[in-house]
Amino acid sequence: MTYQNILFALDGGIATITFNRPKAMNALNSDLLGEFGKALDEIAGNEDIRVLILTGSGEKSFVAGADITELAKFNALQAKQFSEKGHLVINRLQKLSIPVIAAVNGFALGGGSEIALACDFIYASKNAKFGLPEITLGLIPGFGGTQRLARLIGKNMAKELIFTGRMISAEAAAKIGMVNKIVEIGDLMEEVNKTATAMASKGKVSIRAAKYAINTGMDADLDTGCVIEIDAFALCMASSDAGEGTSAFLDKRKPDFKGKLNE
Repeated sequence: MTYQNILFALDGGIATITFNRPKAMNALNSDLLGEFGKALDEIAGNEDIRVLILTGSGEKSFVAGADITELAKFNALQAKQFSEKGHLVINRLQKLSIPVIAAVNGFALGGGSEIALACDFIYASKNAKFGLPEITLGLIPGFGGTQRLARLIGKNMAKELIFTGRMISAEAAAKIGMVNKIVEIGDLMEEVNKTATAMASKGKVSIRAAKYAINTGMDADLDTGCVIEIDAFALCMASSDAGEGTSAFLDKRKPDFKGKLNE
């Protein structure tokens, strides 16, 4: 499929979506959200894709938030529909069964931070800036920021960032648990691809099970979370990857995982 506002690439089981509105700092508008949703559907339907990377075109911006020129024209109903569309797409992103890495290169503000928060983890370049500045426009985050940020860094810290609308550096974001790793600007995609390649070499069924157990268990009490883990562990044994992994260990060789989710 041809896209106008994003770039889509696939290499060796690793898909990369690049938000590509450089003149608007890759800001989110309705057209970009629609294309992003279609690309996620394409990825979800392709069994050969094992990891997804999200990044922005250029070095200045991952996604600089919602497109204010579009947002300023909305009435309350249109604003609700835009927010609902963003939630649908970002929920779809979070529910992908494969690992998703946000490669944040520059500004990740508003919807940019909200997209990054829905990824499994974030790698950032040293020039990255994070923030939910909607309060400075008389608004609040509308794509899940009030919910995901609080769950990730804690309620009080999330309140401070959202109530003030201030931006924070990659270093500050790492200190509060938003960012996993900070790298030089020119090394970001190389470092992200190293991690993506390592994950792509693992069994797809077990990666899916681990992601499901972590994400689902976090919203449950510990006992329920452990039951979720037990069931996910057992289901892994239904995959040919479990047999391959244990055999490779005993044979002292590297495993060749080829299991499918629909076995």
